[in-house]
Amino acid sequence: MIALAASGISKRYGGFNALSNVQLNVKQGEIRGLIGPNGAGKSTLIDALSGRDGKHSGRVELFGRDITALTPAQRRALGLSRSFQRTSIFPSLTVRRQIELAARAVGSTDTNDIMDEFGLLPFADSIAADIGYGDQRRLDLALAMTGQPKVLLLDEPAAGLSFEESKKLAQHLRAMATRRGVTVVLVEHDMDVVFSIADSITVLQVGTVLAEGEPQTVRANPAVIEAYLGSAG
Repeated sequence: MIALAASGISKRYGGFNALSNVQLNVKQGEIRGLIGPNGAGKSTLIDALSGRDGKHSGRVELFGRDITALTPAQRRALGLSRSFQRTSIFPSLTVRRQIELAARAVGSTDTNDIMDEFGLLPFADSIAADIGYGDQRRLDLALAMTGQPKVLLLDEPAAGLSFEESKKLAQHLRAMATRRGVTVVLVEHDMDVVFSIADSITVLQVGTVLAEGEPQTVRANPAVIEAYLGSAG
C-alpha cells in the first residue's frame, strides 16, 4: 500500500523553479531517504508534503486520501507528522511537560511510552535547555511521534550531532519504523545515516528527481556521484 503520494508538485520563487513536477510514492512502513545538493528542493518538498506551504501546484495523498487542501494541523490529525531542521522544543519546559502538551494536542495518552521509547525517562523532569543537544534532538523526534502518527517527515534529524550520536539515532529510527510500522521520509545530509537505514532513496537536483531506487543502486549511479556524492567527499 502507498502511504504517501505526491504528484506534479511544482513550486516557483519568482523566476526560480524550486520544484518541477516532482513525483513521490512511499510505501507503508518504508524509510525513504531524500537527498541532494543544497538548493535541490528537499525542504521545499517536505513543506509541500506537510502542508506548511500551500502555494504550490500538484497533489498530495495520504493512504489514498487527497490532503492537498488540508492545513498542517489537519494533516497531523490524520497521521502525518514532521520534525524540523532546528528543534521545535520549548527550552524552558520540562521534557515531561512538553510530551504531555503534545499528547493532549492530538488526543493521546502515550506520554510515558514515548519517553521510554526515546530514552527520555531519566530526563523527564529536567528543563529541556539543560539536557544535551543529542537528547534535545531525541525529544524533538519524540514530540513528532506522540500520538503514533502513520507517516513521519524528518528534516535533517541528525543535524549538529556527533558521529556516534548520529549512528545511534539511525539505529533508533530503523528500530522504531520496524516496531511501529511507521512510514518515514528522511531528509538528511549525513550519508552514513541515510544509506544505513533507508529502504530506498530519492535524489533531487535543482527541483527535479535525478534518481530513485535502492541505496546500493543510487550510490552507484554515475549521475548521482557527479551531482552529489562525489562533491560531498
